[in-house]
Amino acid sequence: MILAFDIGNQHINFGVFDRDVLRASWRISTRVEGTPDEYAVLLNTLLRRSDSAYKFAGGVLASSVPPMIPTFVELCQAQFGWTPLVVGAGVKTGVKIRTDNPREVGADRVANALAARTLHGAPAIVIDFSPITIFDALNAQGEYVGSAIAPGLNISADALFRSAARLLRVELAPPEPAAPIGKNTSNALRSGLVYGYISMIEGMVARFKRELGQDARVIATGEQISLVVAQSPIVDVRDEQLTLRGLQLIYELNR
Repeated sequence: MILAFDIGNQHINFGVFDRDVLRASWRISTRVEGTPDEYAVLLNTLLRRSDSAYKFAGGVLASSVPPMIPTFVELCQAQFGWTPLVVGAGVKTGVKIRTDNPREVGADRVANALAARTLHGAPAIVIDFSPITIFDALNAQGEYVGSAIAPGLNISADALFRSAARLLRVELAPPEPAAPIGKNTSNALRSGLVYGYISMIEGMVARFKRELGQDARVIATGEQISLVVAQSPIVDVRDEQLTLRGLQLIYELNR
């Protein structure tokens, strides 16, 4: 068994793999000031809540928050007696990166690309519905050829409400009734935020497919998949744990 950690700016996803099977996964808040001991308490509490007894042979982590890397390296060394594989320069990923500066491509992006190609095929468009919405492109050979970055739904909503003091915050859900033309301020806001966001997703996918080919599969991951899938048929594959699966594959390549 191994532990995989996907450390993002707002959340940390981690999962338990038994060979290539994801047995359990959890998500906790990212706290840069958190100590290895504090995260160890959280980790052990969640592991104890499951029905299985875990004994880990190793681990792997990807982090878009560099200060968190030594925290989790120390945690793994103290708790389990091994040093996790940190995805970065010099680590085999099996993914060719065809961008101007491959070092700019985050470890989580590479993990997503590997999992998408291995598990779901290429060409592919991977959309990560996290606080920031990221579109990653894989060509027919499974090479990573670039990306697009856009505000996530929550970021857009926060910016709108901060800029317009008289607008009250609304639930990030489709208007009721489900019509794009709102008859009141609440529905107008919900229509613009939700339908506008989904229209952006559909428009970007259309543009990506013009370059990658119409057979490119749309693979969705991240925290807001459900909202988009419920309102649009644009997604072909839904895989909430795509990044963790990619990290497990990278671990196997480097074992």
